[in-house]
Amino acid sequence: MIRLFFILGAASALIGVAAGAFGAHGLRERLTAEMLAVWETAVRYQLVHALALLATAWALTRWPGRPGELAGWLFVAGTLLFSGSLYLLAASGQRWLGAITPVGGLAFLAGWAGLIWTAWRG
Repeated sequence: MIRLFFILGAASALIGVAAGAFGAHGLRERLTAEMLAVWETAVRYQLVHALALLATAWALTRWPGRPGELAGWLFVAGTLLFSGSLYLLAASGQRWLGAITPVGGLAFLAGWAGLIWTAWRG
């Protein structure tokens, strides 16, 4: 699980950097300022939570257990739901996708709580 979270974190960071560059260079002329800001928010949260996955991998080397593993999966789910819905919203303009975003935010919050619990009990 440690290696998987590390790989997922590094891959998410790679994709986040690529998405940021694509937004800055490839989408600036195609998206409105509002939708470009949505894209940038998706990138920012993806990059932060890529680092959270790397931190989770490290935490599991010190304090192995189910809460840390759950935290990692919540960061993965949060990235897919939060950042994924914002990328799709910005690219498509479909406002209903914004309804998915808070579910990803809740997954992020639960992941951070799980990481706190992992360290606290360790």
